Amino acid sequence: MTTYLDFEKPIAELESKIAELRHLPNSGDVDIAEEVMRLQEKVQKQLRATYAKLTPWQRVQVARHAERPHAQRYIDRLIADFTPLSGDRAFGEDAALVGGVGRLDGRSVLVLGQQKGDDTDSRIKHNFGMMRPEGYRKAQRLMRLADRFRLPVVTLVDTPGAYPGIDAEARGQAEAVASSIDTCLSLGVPLVSVVIGEGGSGGALAIASADRIYMLENSVYSVITPEGCASILWRSNANAQEAAEAMKVTAADLKKLDVIDDVIPEPMGGAHRGADETIDVVGKVVSQALAELAELDADALRQRRQDKFLEMGRKGL
Repeated sequence: MTTYLDFEKPIAELESKIAELRHLPNSGDVDIAEEVMRLQEKVQKQLRATYAKLTPWQRVQVARHAERPHAQRYIDRLIADFTPLSGDRAFGEDAALVGGVGRLDGRSVLVLGQQKGDDTDSRIKHNFGMMRPEGYRKAQRLMRLADRFRLPVVTLVDTPGAYPGIDAEARGQAEAVASSIDTCLSLGVPLVSVVIGEGGSGGALAIASADRIYMLENSVYSVITPEGCASILWRSNANAQEAAEAMKVTAADLKKLDVIDDVIPEPMGGAHRGADETIDVVGKVVSQALAELAELDADALRQRRQDKFLEMGRKGL
């Protein structure tokens, strides 16, 4: 069954009527096909009206939509001959991060993607995309492997943040995140990142300190979740909507602030309504970026990447 967000109730009602009509037998009184077509036109009109004026908080909800395509689906559709690589060679495997090598449009690449899961069991298995220290150390290991074999790196960001549990802190979560950022900045191969859902805190930045950073139209990218921000400033997450507006978490806001390089459009109604179409567009954008970056040598890539982030600090936001 389709999951509808709170602000999509008018759309849900129309699509419910369409489903009911399709189960009715044809009669001479009503042309069911014509009525269904009329309601579908209404749905499209309502979708355009609704998604043309989404608030930051509504975009947060869309970014978290249960049916939004996650990293594994991107990999399955875009990456040929994908071979998964596991473990950090120090503690263990972290299922929150999917990583491996394959080919994107014929180009050999290393892919890292934060995987949230698509149902209850897989979400628990992948820890809702929240990586522990071994996940970040796994990312470092694979990025260094890519650097050694001159493979460009593609990362798919989709996490509320690094896992905040005691066990993660005990194993050096902060150091692991910081070292992962440092590894990103030191790579001598192209690094392209796409925020496909949530880009939360250092958990996202750890694999997104890239040459090119793209965001899907309805994704979000921030230093903390709106609920976390609200709980600090107002002592209650009831102010999450206000926090989302103040934090400038949307792709459009971050493009204006020059935090990201570009915004990738989504189908009308969000990526969950056109997953394959969304994934194909992301593939084209990433492939084009890798082709452009392939012309730069290792020293130039490192220098440009480091200058990019230093410039953000110099001019401020």
